[in-house]
Amino acid sequence: MAKILIKNIRIGMPTGELMDGEMLIQDGKIECISSESISGFTGEILDGQGRIGLPGFIDLHIHGANGADFMDGNEADFAKIAGYLPQEGTTSFLATTLTQSQDQIQQAIDSGTQFMKDRGKTHGAEMLGFHLEGPFIHPSQAGAQPLAYIQEPSFPLIKQWFGEELEHLRIVTLAPERDPGFKVIQDLTRSGIVVSAGHTIANYNEISEAVEHGLTHLTHYGNAMRGLHHREIGVVGAGLLNEQLLCEVIADGIHLSEDMLNLMVKVIGSDRLILITDSMRAKGLPNGTYTLAGQQVEVVKNKATLSNGTLAGSVLKMNDGIKKMKAITSLSLLDIMKMSSINAAKRLGVYDRKGSLEIGKDADIVLVNDHFDVDFTFCMGRLVYTRDDN
Repeated sequence: MAKILIKNIRIGMPTGELMDGEMLIQDGKIECISSESISGFTGEILDGQGRIGLPGFIDLHIHGANGADFMDGNEADFAKIAGYLPQEGTTSFLATTLTQSQDQIQQAIDSGTQFMKDRGKTHGAEMLGFHLEGPFIHPSQAGAQPLAYIQEPSFPLIKQWFGEELEHLRIVTLAPERDPGFKVIQDLTRSGIVVSAGHTIANYNEISEAVEHGLTHLTHYGNAMRGLHHREIGVVGAGLLNEQLLCEVIADGIHLSEDMLNLMVKVIGSDRLILITDSMRAKGLPNGTYTLAGQQVEVVKNKATLSNGTLAGSVLKMNDGIKKMKAITSLSLLDIMKMSSINAAKRLGVYDRKGSLEIGKDADIVLVNDHFDVDFTFCMGRLVYTRDDN
């Protein structure tokens, strides 16, 4: 793989400072970061023209984009989504499933597993594994997840899908109140899997007990969960109070109001918030009619809903989520990097190679202007996206 020198950029350092300088990429890794000109280089050079260099964004919760959905169950759709994501600055992701039949979930897992084996053939974002969302959820908080396929949490079924070692499984979303004795939560935690509460009617005490047994994450915080009441603060209250819980945030201004986003930043803080998109196949496409888990979804003005008005994922792009957070809060650049890259990398146990711009780490780099428009994206050292007007 050729060496590439990126010069004339403002580098987002792990401390949150912007350093004027250059980065040298070789063999998919960051070989050098310097505040001075790197002399003697004769290979490919990209002039960043003063753009900001950030660690590539990591999306822990995404269902689809560009007309494709992971639940379509074929490798080509995984490749299509992975190839699309760099234009929003996303360089790695978890393929997220939906509540469907056991066979359909198995097909999606098998297709994604094969895609990961063949990933050297593609030049898009890297798939880091799976986020299993459903079918272990509560029917009354199903949202856009089909009721017909909801079932009780089952560790043997999860092992049937992913194998005894649970290879490639990273996060499981479930309703903890449907897990007697929190046995499945314990089994998953012992296996190194992140367990997240989502699509749940659990009360505050049930969430607190689940945390004691290994729960550490909340799926699309504020949505499809028991809300905040002054006599029962629910799952939302647990996210505000419990410092062991990391909270996924869909910052599109639709799933969470701007006031709620502000409240979360002030009370929870950037150390426990992770930006996600929860996007479906309509992302990147015009308004119109699409499908999610066999259900008709109407997309109008960036809002995706079922016929009954239920939100059906989003069409949010990661950099647009960052734009929203920057516009309505006082977040620093370090806060933004935590929420878009650092926290997710640490959550998945890959911070040794992703999540920040440091020597020796994967060259997952996004160059943005001051408005967080994405101009260039590198995935594992390959320049995979350049904005057309450059």
